[in-house]
Amino acid sequence: MTKFERFGREEAIAALTGFIRAGGYRPGDRLPPERELIVSLGMSRSSLRRGLEALEHDGLIWRHVGKGTFIAAQGGAGGSSSLSELSRQVTPVQLMRARLALEPAIAREAAINASADEVARLKAIKEAAESAPDWDSYEAQDDHFHRAVAAATGNVLLLSLFDQMNQVRRAVAWNTVVRKSERPPRDHSSFAEHNALVDAIEARDPNAAQAAMRAHLGSVSKRLFEEH
Repeated sequence: MTKFERFGREEAIAALTGFIRAGGYRPGDRLPPERELIVSLGMSRSSLRRGLEALEHDGLIWRHVGKGTFIAAQGGAGGSSSLSELSRQVTPVQLMRARLALEPAIAREAAINASADEVARLKAIKEAAESAPDWDSYEAQDDHFHRAVAAATGNVLLLSLFDQMNQVRRAVAWNTVVRKSERPPRDHSSFAEHNALVDAIEARDPNAAQAAMRAHLGSVSKRLFEEH
């Protein structure tokens, strides 16, 4: 028997969906590269690609050349191709303007509707971001934080809109940001901005939450477009 087995189409689909479920992957998350999936699943490259093609056809994942494979928002087989097309048309500036239009309103709704458990989750994610050992870990926690704000609205339509926008965000061709340290510095501005946002949500202050999210995204935009 060879090291990597040849799976039938249905076996490959079952192995991939099991891997996604076990890994807790959510809409917008990026799957590991093919070479890692081959090792993790013990399947041949041709079997893996057949499985990925089937999941993409069913609208469960979408792929962007040079960026990776992403979990799709639930919404039918046509969603993945339309989001992939959007990622090729949207510029980074347009993406940030869309975030500024949507996420402050989401933060406002979160302040009105968040449960105590959701506030506690936001605090836990915020603290994990602050103690992240490297930039990749920080960015993963930052991603989770923004999605947790959307989830705290209790509005499945707003969460779905956020997930679809986030999928496009992950695939938009950003300029490379030069990192001057191994991990975010202790005084990284996002930490204080996240604190202000969580405090406003916990205080049930929708105006302050909306303003805090707008200020945070403005700071992110400045770092992306003005500091390099």
